[in-house]
Amino acid sequence: MLRLVLVVVMLLPSFATAESLVATRLIRANEVIRPGDVALAAPAVEGAAQDPERVIGLETRVAIYPGRPVRLADLGPAAVIKRNEVVRMVYRSNGLTILSDGRALTRAGLGDPVSVMNLSSRQTVQGVVTASGLIEVTGSTETN
Repeated sequence: MLRLVLVVVMLLPSFATAESLVATRLIRANEVIRPGDVALAAPAVEGAAQDPERVIGLETRVAIYPGRPVRLADLGPAAVIKRNEVVRMVYRSNGLTILSDGRALTRAGLGDPVSVMNLSSRQTVQGVVTASGLIEVTGSTETN
């Protein structure tokens, strides 16, 4: 019986060694996480990342201080569009394609929604950042 208990205990995952990622330095908001910016530390913290490969290359939404857990909710895709950057917009409908320049009103990563002011009409439109770097326009709102 004792031998069976030892075998079962040895096969169970060890909860005492659970770890979470913590910041090794001050990582400012909107900064991309690089190798060396995070390290594993005990104990595990709920909501914190546990795999460095999962967070490297992501951008922080808030400042993360040294020794503090790196929470997945505080991370997102790296911004490819910066606020006030001049961007190219594309609108497609029923075979019609319209290209125009605009000014991004917010930061946005790949696949993120973004508000853009059309430089010609001064109208604000909503779009999504595409892999080609264009803003795929989905609609518009009046801003008079």
